[in-house]
Amino acid sequence: MGLTGFLTVSAVLFTLGLVIFISRKNTIAILMGVELMLNAAALNFVAFARFTPSQASQLDGQIFAVFIILLAAAEAVVALAIALSVYKNLHQIGADKLASLKG
Repeated sequence: MGLTGFLTVSAVLFTLGLVIFISRKNTIAILMGVELMLNAAALNFVAFARFTPSQASQLDGQIFAVFIILLAAAEAVVALAIALSVYKNLHQIGADKLASLKG
């Protein structure tokens, strides 16, 4: 599979994540959409690093992908903690109900 194949898969993943992010009202589904978009970006970094002729830049894509994975894990932990706190107070986790938390 060449670079075009990887970029096609990445574009499909990103589009699917964006559609989920925009269309869902459930907080967990929105988080899953964000995770798909981050994974698409990581796949782009790895694909471009793999098909770059320079030896030094091949490791750069891998390092960026690891940072994206760490960012996604931290984002999931913080967002799920917020979702649990909202569920504890409101007994639902709908993103449209979060406007009631405004000061």
